[in-house]
Amino acid sequence: MIRLLIADDHPIVREGLRRIAADQPGISVVAEASSADEALARVGDTAVDVMLLDVSMPGPSFIEVLQQVRRDHASVKVLVLSVHPEDQWAVRALRAGAAGYLTKDHSPEQLIEAIRRVYRGGKYVTPALAEKLATGLEAGGATPHESLSDREYEVLRALGAGLSVKDVAGRLGLSPKTVSTYRTRILEKMQLRTNADLVRYVRDHALGD
Repeated sequence: MIRLLIADDHPIVREGLRRIAADQPGISVVAEASSADEALARVGDTAVDVMLLDVSMPGPSFIEVLQQVRRDHASVKVLVLSVHPEDQWAVRALRAGAAGYLTKDHSPEQLIEAIRRVYRGGKYVTPALAEKLATGLEAGGATPHESLSDREYEVLRALGAGLSVKDVAGRLGLSPKTVSTYRTRILEKMQLRTNADLVRYVRDHALGD
């Protein structure tokens, strides 16, 4: 029996995922979570084989959740579910310890296939993502934003959405001074000059929400 934890902050999405799993033999939903902190708590106090992890939830970033699960609960396989295209988060998710990445526009059949594959110890990626990994994109450097750390990438996307330093700090739980430091690093690494350049880059590379 595959013991499944569903971590998503939208009740309707959790209900849909629960119903999909309930229709499948050999899969049991043993816990649910609506925030990153709750997901970490549930995986700590419940016997779980596979976690379905949403990219955008309240609390620590999903990258931090992945890193902690890999460190403290190595037997748990994490399948990341996201509305964001693979170009935005998939490679970073796999680097951080995800066993697979699936966008939410895939079919229920593909979701179940992904759950079973990662449970068996495999990786679940689409052919397009597999090609990127095969060409070494996971090592970074193909485009400027791939040289950024995960936190720098989050700050880039937030600034690229037009948020102020103060607003970014509130969204990510950082101080404005820390965000300003990240902004400086981002501009240097990407050889950009202004926030307008960042906004333009995020738009041109479709990195926004």
